[in-house]
Amino acid sequence: MNDKADTPDDPRHVAIIMDGNGRWAQHRGLPRIEGHRRGVASVRAACETATARGIQALTLYCLSSENWKRPQDELDFLMALLKQYLIEERRLIMDQALRLSTIGRRDRVPADVIEELRRTEEMSAGNDGTRLVLAIDYGGQDELLRVMRGLASRARAGDLDPAEITLEHINGNLDTCDLPDVDLLIRTGGDCRISNYLLWQISYAELYFTPTPWPEFRAEHFVEAIEDFRRRQRRFGGLGDADDDVRLA
Repeated sequence: MNDKADTPDDPRHVAIIMDGNGRWAQHRGLPRIEGHRRGVASVRAACETATARGIQALTLYCLSSENWKRPQDELDFLMALLKQYLIEERRLIMDQALRLSTIGRRDRVPADVIEELRRTEEMSAGNDGTRLVLAIDYGGQDELLRVMRGLASRARAGDLDPAEITLEHINGNLDTCDLPDVDLLIRTGGDCRISNYLLWQISYAELYFTPTPWPEFRAEHFVEAIEDFRRRQRRFGGLGDADDDVRLA
């Protein structure tokens, strides 16, 4: 991850928790899976907005490591929808010069989905636009556990002195090691929590919660979140222009 720097006009890295699909559908008398289906248009709008604004990275929370607890029919639909997205949205990905990648585990994701994922990654590898990062079977605690186990193994083998472990050792082993820190975290659907998402990477992120459910989230909502971000002053533990005394945060 990059070192913290002065905030540009727009965030470099935006992460979104795409919440509210099931509730949106249920409120309309529709099956929960219909909310997920309608959410694909919101993904498209978010990608187009990120491209238009020149955002470096857009990370979308597609499936958490805890989501495997959901009903099997819903999980099957989510996997089929992800596969369909990877195939049908390739034209948009290429037209927008998006570069696709993922974070999280792959060992529990169906092989046919992984195959389409690899194809789309390879196809878009040379693109120089926004990094589109899909968080699939991802959990912040699981990610940090994997990092710690890796560092512990190196220490046990004598390749790393525990006393010399730095923040850079952790940063360099995260799933997002080649991305800038998250500047703006958006959660749709009305809940105000981070749900085990990018726990390390959002240490100094600005948080934006909107009641708009993900199936209704469009470019104007994304732009509203960006404009709110631009009005904030980020201190990173220091003093802002209006501060005249030392605060703890």
